[in-house]
Amino acid sequence: MKLKKLSENIYEIPKEGKMNVLGRVYASEKILDAIKQDKTLEQVKNVACLPGILNASIALADAHQGYGFSIGGVAAFDMGKGVISPGGVGYDINCSVRLLRTNLSKKDILENKKKVVEALYRKIPSGVGRGSKFQLTRQELNKVLERGAKYIVEKGYGMEEDYLHMEEEGCLKGADASKVSERAIKRGIGQLGTLGAGNHFLEVQYVDEIFDMKIAKAFGLKKDQVTIMIHCGSRVLGHQVASDYIKKMEEKYGFKDLPDRELINAPIKSQLGKDYYSAMAAAVNFAFANKQLITHWIREEMEILFPKIKIDVVYDVCHNIAKFEKHFVEGEMKEICVHRKGATRSFGPGRTEVPKAYRDVGQPVLIPGSMGTASYVLVGTKKAEELTWGSTVHGAGRVSSRSKALKTLRGEEVKKRLSEKGIEIKAGSWKSLAEEAPEVYKDIDEVVRVVDELGISKKVARLKPLAVMKG
Repeated sequence: MKLKKLSENIYEIPKEGKMNVLGRVYASEKILDAIKQDKTLEQVKNVACLPGILNASIALADAHQGYGFSIGGVAAFDMGKGVISPGGVGYDINCSVRLLRTNLSKKDILENKKKVVEALYRKIPSGVGRGSKFQLTRQELNKVLERGAKYIVEKGYGMEEDYLHMEEEGCLKGADASKVSERAIKRGIGQLGTLGAGNHFLEVQYVDEIFDMKIAKAFGLKKDQVTIMIHCGSRVLGHQVASDYIKKMEEKYGFKDLPDRELINAPIKSQLGKDYYSAMAAAVNFAFANKQLITHWIREEMEILFPKIKIDVVYDVCHNIAKFEKHFVEGEMKEICVHRKGATRSFGPGRTEVPKAYRDVGQPVLIPGSMGTASYVLVGTKKAEELTWGSTVHGAGRVSSRSKALKTLRGEEVKKRLSEKGIEIKAGSWKSLAEEAPEVYKDIDEVVRVVDELGISKKVARLKPLAVMKG
């Protein structure tokens, strides 16, 4: 495949054939070598063929092969001519990250790591198909789908400051519970407040290093402070929404004109396009509410162990989402539809979408590590708005499939190595530890270095794990 280096960390796939725009890859040479091992670049080219795509089909430094779009892919579409594609959002709708800060220091946790992870594991359901002790009526679930974290807070599971420090204030507008199928409702109704499996986790960390004191202070972070990171999404409800609308779009529009049937889509302005967006937004809100309930249970359990603890939401950032946002297109501010598949919003100072507490410095960007590696807090930038539709990476990005990991790694060995590094781990199975071992992901430090050098998000703090809970 033709790949042209434009400058350090920026590569271009020239426009050819049925491509409507060029492809652009933001990666170092080391990361690009990993990206070339699968079909990521081919997927970037395929996305560039979609109707109404604007500027470029983008792959970020954490990119790897996904369903239709690469994971770590970004694409924006014209509202009139463009499409909305479930493959550009993903099955795990609003698989995303929330960071909590505490008034504890590292030394408070060191002697209690095992107690902490055992308590959280007992309290918060995790694993494939694991149900929740929190039960809802159908009417209550409809309110969750349409109002997200706000509804959960109003029910007494949190405080207003929680959702005021979330992307979209914990509720994506345009959600309509009636557009979510009965099957999705039945599968999801018993899963609110559950972590799930795969790459989802709950991690107790500490602030290892501060890179920008001013912005760290604005985010309420300081050295050796204990933080808690939650990574999960909309569970099977979101997965079913994706499956339902992929099938509907295939039946209505077919895929014979597409370079890849996984890129099935509907025009944004079509009734089916609108219905998918409303159902997707409902799944987004389920994910916000899911993490809000988990946050409440973390507070309850940690208060038993540390009676004077205070836990606040730093931020909750979305991945796997399509949004209507205003951006400059050929010098004119326009509303467009931005797909972020395994990518994170990275808005700079001044945008009204950024919570008031952070508007002067920019949006917090949360980049989770991979069970044993560091995680990072960055800040959004104006540069990201210029280069990537206000987007940056969402993690390290896989370099090895789960099936390959199971052939080469043993969960018992992974746990032993993490323990030797001082990290307490609790997981539902040895298999889940092998599948999510640190070595199956790209080097998080290299990924963060690239986005920091590009200026599409800037480093604020590095977090290191003390205790990790996996499904």
